[in-house]
Amino acid sequence: MRVITRNCVHVSGPAGARPMLFAHGFGCDQSMWRAVAPDFAVDHRVVTFDHVGSGGSDLAAYDPERYGSLRGYAADVVDICRDLDLTDVVFVGHSVSAMIGVLAAQAAPERFGALVMVGPSPRYVDDEGYTGGFTRADVAALLDSLDANPQQWSAVLAPVVAGPGNPGVATELAQSFCRTDPAVARQFARVTFLSDNRDDLPRVRVPTLVLQCTQDAIAPEVVGRYVHEHVPGSVFRQLAATGHCPHLSAPEETTAAIRAFLAGT
Repeated sequence: MRVITRNCVHVSGPAGARPMLFAHGFGCDQSMWRAVAPDFAVDHRVVTFDHVGSGGSDLAAYDPERYGSLRGYAADVVDICRDLDLTDVVFVGHSVSAMIGVLAAQAAPERFGALVMVGPSPRYVDDEGYTGGFTRADVAALLDSLDANPQQWSAVLAPVVAGPGNPGVATELAQSFCRTDPAVARQFARVTFLSDNRDDLPRVRVPTLVLQCTQDAIAPEVVGRYVHEHVPGSVFRQLAATGHCPHLSAPEETTAAIRAFLAGT
């Protein structure tokens, strides 16, 4: 199966312009970039896609073994770049996709020119000397709740992800979570919340922007600053936007921050 179909890839913007690849987070799809990506299509080759198991991707292509780690998703990103013959790519990854971008750039460095991490976390679970924002008990309870009642889980988690003052975003997220196939959601949740990519951060070799939201319960500021401190030469930008999805709650601020970063790369 061609990757364009498998990952429901869409391309816009002038041919020959610097490519930007937008990757959505857990439980979402490429529509989450609708208020940001078009702005860049004016002067970039913009590529959006769905992770397998999400949105308009081909669910038949979902392989529990391949997607049993973030490297399977990173391999898909590399496939997209190779299929479209993209180089010097600006990879914009939200949440878990920030680490997927790190792994993709590690696997095919010749394809990537910059990383933009929106609400990144290399590890969600607290560890000795490291604050991820969740205890092991927190994550176990979250995963058990997803197993028991996906719809209730979505309704409870969505406002937490959206953050204070963003009820419309919370509603959209809850609906998006519910559209995800439950079996895929369960495995992707485990892969997301139990991964540890801290050792991959110092290996990043391209200009990197870390976008940190205010009052982000999923990836708090201490985590964003950890990413910044461990990615060589990275730029840290604190947004006024609250919650975990600034591309939905504050698209103009998000776009401006990315553009300011790209002006220096």
